[in-house]
Amino acid sequence: MKKFIGIIAIGLITMLMSFTLSDFYSSMTKVDYVEGSKTLKFTTKLNSGHIAEVLKINPNTTAFEAEVKRYVNDHFDVYVNGQNKALTFTGSQVNGESVWVYFEANGVSDISSLKIKNNILLEAYPKQLNLVNIAYKGSQKNMTFMRGKEVNEVSF
Repeated sequence: MKKFIGIIAIGLITMLMSFTLSDFYSSMTKVDYVEGSKTLKFTTKLNSGHIAEVLKINPNTTAFEAEVKRYVNDHFDVYVNGQNKALTFTGSQVNGESVWVYFEANGVSDISSLKIKNNILLEAYPKQLNLVNIAYKGSQKNMTFMRGKEVNEVSF
């Protein structure tokens, strides 16, 4: 019995250590439609260490926001009803281990389909997972992006 408990204990310790040795790579984007201004508002949460490593810049410097803006513009595209929408960067905020990035797409009167290309950090981290949650006129849709699946589309 003691031998059995010892084997289980070693197995549990090994399993717990495997969780602490691997890093979790993810981003989360929330998309909200503001009907009054006909705007899609995007809020993206990134790991500050991961994005800083990719950008090769300290997140506590003044140049960081400009680099994040450039990076997001290069790695996130939105198509509403088949038409590419320009993204306007509205700011960012470093909060400990997280970076919050804010941007929007204007002139969105009605959405029948929403296609997003999101390859943020996918080239740097093979296990990166990017989640997007969309709220549009009472409807909720979710998208998942990973290496090999950088583009998703939903219909409303």
